[in-house]
Amino acid sequence: MKRNKWAALSAALTLSVLCGCTASIAPSTQHTVAIVAKSTQTEFWLSVFAGAEAAATEYNLQLTITGPQAEEDYETQNEMVADAVESGAEALVFSAIDYENNAAAIDAAAQAGLQIVAIDSNVASDAVSTYIGTDNYAAGQMAAQAALDRISGPLKVGIINYDISSANGQEREKGAVDTFTQSGRAEIVSVINTLAEAGHAQTDTAALLKQYPQINVLLAFNEPTSVGAANAVESLGLSEDVFLVGFDSNVATVDGLQEGSVDALIVQNPYAMGYLGVESAYKLLSGQSSSLERTVDTSTKNRRSSKTCLLWTAQKALFAFEQRAVE
Repeated sequence: MKRNKWAALSAALTLSVLCGCTASIAPSTQHTVAIVAKSTQTEFWLSVFAGAEAAATEYNLQLTITGPQAEEDYETQNEMVADAVESGAEALVFSAIDYENNAAAIDAAAQAGLQIVAIDSNVASDAVSTYIGTDNYAAGQMAAQAALDRISGPLKVGIINYDISSANGQEREKGAVDTFTQSGRAEIVSVINTLAEAGHAQTDTAALLKQYPQINVLLAFNEPTSVGAANAVESLGLSEDVFLVGFDSNVATVDGLQEGSVDALIVQNPYAMGYLGVESAYKLLSGQSSSLERTVDTSTKNRRSSKTCLLWTAQKALFAFEQRAVE
């Protein structure tokens, strides 16, 4: 299958521009904010933490950051929420591994007096004051459209998703499947759920491609699954036969854009999630809750043009969350 070469890149951590960061005077009262993330192991979350720390410095906040080693471990997350309450945190910035099973811990934290901000992945709790993250259904639509726009003829699609209890992954999958179905020329051959760890994702993706050799499009819905899928495509020698759309701007997947194992990336803005999450916590603690929006889509906020990140001539297409056509 012959594929078009295209270029690009968009905002990851270093390209996020958050207005006012250098001009503010730090408040004299120091509040305590806890972040409980889904993981501390990926570049995505390191970018989130960098944004969070920048906001904590600007607003004179005492910040703690924790998260389980595995993105499936919601029970450890719940324990970390309880620890934050016991340690005296006044606000919690939280990203749910499990939309339903994290809810009771968040409700308990709110009942203990903590202000709650959700980032990246929401949770089934009315205690959440604001959610800051990506429009995941639209992101899934964009991933599917990336393949539809660049491949002529029928599409035989394999989807590599992560934890089935993750609202993010399920919304991305629904957006992609709906878009493929509406196109009238795509068949969903198989959908698998794997661990959010690159090694597991590589093994499962390789097995999928061997079982269904007709697959000519792969979608992977977060950083670890994208890295694993890219490694599988490369190791099987299928870079010219399988069009891979991944998520997030890990170094390995960006390298894959140049080397051929990755054809497009849907890039989120994790730095903004961290920064705005902690900033929102500060506003809740300082009596500025009326200035908060219920939902903040970081995909369209506080980013510079992708054109400064990589040379156009050196890359295939990398979709920022706001799609830019590259001729």
